[in-house]
Amino acid sequence: MNPGLQWAARWLLSVAILFPVITWAETSSDAQANADTAAQHINSLEKPLYSPFTERYLLDEVKTLRQMLADTRLELTEKVIEREIAMSDRALTYATDTITYFFYLIAGASTLLVLVGWNSLKDIKERVGELANEEIQRISQSYEERLNNLEKDLKKKSRHIAAAQEEIELTNEVHSLWLKASQETTPQAKIAVYDQILALRPDDVEALTYKADEALLMGQAQWATSLVNRALEIDPDNSHAIYQRACAFAETGYIDEALQDLQHAITHSTTLRDQARQDTSFDSLRDLPQFQQLIADNSTPPG
Repeated sequence: MNPGLQWAARWLLSVAILFPVITWAETSSDAQANADTAAQHINSLEKPLYSPFTERYLLDEVKTLRQMLADTRLELTEKVIEREIAMSDRALTYATDTITYFFYLIAGASTLLVLVGWNSLKDIKERVGELANEEIQRISQSYEERLNNLEKDLKKKSRHIAAAQEEIELTNEVHSLWLKASQETTPQAKIAVYDQILALRPDDVEALTYKADEALLMGQAQWATSLVNRALEIDPDNSHAIYQRACAFAETGYIDEALQDLQHAITHSTTLRDQARQDTSFDSLRDLPQFQQLIADNSTPPG
């Protein structure tokens, strides 16, 4: 065979053998790169939506705004008190000038009476002294009463300011606990945070209802019923609490009570109808015509 033809045949055979190997290496490299990219996206999704620095920044901003509100109230109170004191000073000056003019008038009248001989100078001096003492005593009592009232108002406003500051601190602490609860992933951890909120505010209806939610997730229907009953004692028209009690009744087998509470909740908040369609607590009621009528659009109360 011709040597040139032999060399060409060998070159084509080498290309045919190496081409699949090169193609497989490039495909493996692309697959590895795609896998690394997907892993990075998964890791980024597992990270929290915000960092503790962001949470701390938000808490500081809320605290600053509320502190500014308290300072504004205090400044307004101080200005009102200063104006009241200035008005009292002007009134006292006016009274002093009036008394002075009164003395001048009495002195002139006394001089006239002495000159015409109607009374002696001694009697006039005694009468003038009595009148002056009576007027001074009346004015002193009047301003003493005003000062006492002003002192009472100052004490009352001071108590209001102190109470407002305590409420701001309590609100900041409760807000931080709600943020902490939103970060927890287990029902037990969330219930522990809700207990801390209820320790600060025993009548917090939202904390009671959200605690009932977690109790239902744990399968504690009777405990959830007790929690929502406490919430309804505070706010009888709370649709969320009524809905949660309907869920608890459905899970414990009280069908009529569950349907009645569900109808009441949907009447107060129609958005709960969509939630009831997907809520697993009502699995035992899904085949009932009354339940189907309740979750249907534009439903009327069952007979």
